[in-house]
Amino acid sequence: MSEAESIPARRGGARAARRAARAAPLPDNLRPVNPGMPGGLYKPLSEADVLRIHHAALDVLEQIGLADATPSGIEYMTRAGARLTPEGRLVFPRALVEDTVARAGRHFVLHGQDPKHDLEPWGSKVYFGTAGAAVHIVDARTGEYRDSTTRDLYDIARVVDTLDHLHFYQRSVVCRDLVNPLEMDVNTAYACVSGTTKHVGTSWVRPEHLEASLEMLHMIAGGEDKWRERPFVSQSNCFVVPPLKFAYDACLCLEVAVRGGMPVLLLSAGQAGATAPAALAGALVQEVAECLAGLVYVNAIKPGAPAIFGTWCFVSDLRTGAMSGGSPEQALLSAASAQLARYYDLTGGTASGMSDAKLPDVQSGLEKAYNHALVGNAGANLIYESAGMLASLLGFSMESLIIDNDIIGAVQRTIKGIDVSDESLSIETMRKVCLEGPGHYLGADQTLQRMQREYVYPSVGDRTSPNEWASQGRPSVVDRARHKLEAILASHYPSHIPASVDAAIRERLPIRLPREAMGPAGRG
Repeated sequence: MSEAESIPARRGGARAARRAARAAPLPDNLRPVNPGMPGGLYKPLSEADVLRIHHAALDVLEQIGLADATPSGIEYMTRAGARLTPEGRLVFPRALVEDTVARAGRHFVLHGQDPKHDLEPWGSKVYFGTAGAAVHIVDARTGEYRDSTTRDLYDIARVVDTLDHLHFYQRSVVCRDLVNPLEMDVNTAYACVSGTTKHVGTSWVRPEHLEASLEMLHMIAGGEDKWRERPFVSQSNCFVVPPLKFAYDACLCLEVAVRGGMPVLLLSAGQAGATAPAALAGALVQEVAECLAGLVYVNAIKPGAPAIFGTWCFVSDLRTGAMSGGSPEQALLSAASAQLARYYDLTGGTASGMSDAKLPDVQSGLEKAYNHALVGNAGANLIYESAGMLASLLGFSMESLIIDNDIIGAVQRTIKGIDVSDESLSIETMRKVCLEGPGHYLGADQTLQRMQREYVYPSVGDRTSPNEWASQGRPSVVDRARHKLEAILASHYPSHIPASVDAAIRERLPIRLPREAMGPAGRG
C-alpha cells in the first residue's frame, strides 16, 4: 500500500480519477522529499559555543573520567591509553580522545535487508526512524493503555515498512508477554527483521542473547560473511549510566556487537536536572564526554568500527523531576547534538518526537512538529523516536505512527528548502499567463510539472472544505489514520525471509511470534 492512499474518494468519478492519478507513487528522482536530504541550516550553537563544549568535555574525561568499567573494558581502554585511577575511575588523556576521533569509522552505510533502504548517515544528511522502549500500546479511540506484546512489535514493523517518511525501524515497544530475558531479546530482533526490510535497531540485555541473535541474523543474511558485508541490524547500547558511569552488562553486549560486525549506537541518555546538569550546556558537555568515552571503547576493541554518536540529551520538568520529552528544551538539546556530531564529522543520532501527550491530539502534534522542525533542520543524521511515541516514551500509538509520518513528511519539505533557478524564478511563466492568458496559474505547464515533485501532500491530514468534511461524517485525523492503519494491517505481510530459513530459525531458537500472526497462511 502506498503512502499516498487515503480514505475513499469523496465524490465525482472523473474528479476521483484525477485525484487517483495524482496520488500514484512518483519515481524517487521526482519525489518532493527523499531520505537523506541535507539539513544543517538551523544552528542553536555558535562555532565558539561548540568549541567550548568540546574542550569542556575533554576536561571532564581527563579530570573526572568514568566509573564502573568492566574488567575487559578496562583492559581494552588502558591498552589504548586510558588510565585507571586509585579510585577505580577510567580517565582519558586529551590526546587519546583526539586521536580516537581522528581515526574513528566514518561514512559507513546502515544497510537494509533490501538495498533500496540503505542509509548514508553522514555529513548533514537527515533520516527519521522509530525507537523507544514503550511498555504500553495506546488505543487512540478509547484512551486505554495496555501492555505491549511481540505481536504489536511485529505489526508496528510492517506498518513502518510501508511509510515513506520513516527510513529505519528501531524497536519501539517492549514484548511484555515474554518474561524470559533471552526469549524477549531474541524475539524482539526476530519480530523487527521479519516485519520490515528497512534497517533495524534493537538492544540486548546479555551478551549471550546477542550471540544467539547473531546466529539468526547470519542465517537470514545467507552466512556470516554475507552478514559482515551488509549488517542490517544495529545495536542500541546504553553503555553508560549517567552521570559518568559505565553500564556493566551493556558494555559486555557492546564488545560482542563490535567483534560481530554490528554497528553500535553509543547511547548516552542523561536527563537534564536529574542525571545530567540542569544547565543545558552542562548537559551537552556530560553527554558528549560520555559518547567520546564510548568511542574510545569501540575503537580500542576494533579500530574504525561503525559507531553512532548518540547524544540523547533528555529533559526533566524541574517542577516534578519527570521526563519532558516534548519540551522546547528537548528540541534545543537534540538540535545542538546534531551540530556537535557534525563538528566531529561523526554519524550522529539523537531523539525527537517524544511527546508528553497521552493521546495523538493537539498537544502531541504541536510538540512533535516543533521538535522535528528544529532537529531535522539542524541536520541530525539519525532522528530516533520520531513516530508513534506518547506519554514521554511510556506509550505507543499505531494511529500516531500514521499521523507522525505526515508530520515528518512536512518537516522534510522544510529541510529541502526552496529551489532557486532560472526556471523556478518563473519569469517566462508569468509572461505567458499575464500576456497570453488565462490570468491564473492553475493550468500552467509549470504548475502541472511541479505539483507533485515540489509539493508534499498529507496522507491523513484533512484539506477538504467544511461541507466536504461534513458530508464524509466529520472524520477526525485519528479516524483517517485508523482507516489507513486497518488497510495496511489487513494486507501488508512482508515475506522477504524465505520459509525454509524461518523454519530453521524456529528450530534453533525459541521464537514465540505465532506463524498465523505473520499472514493469512502463516510463514511457510
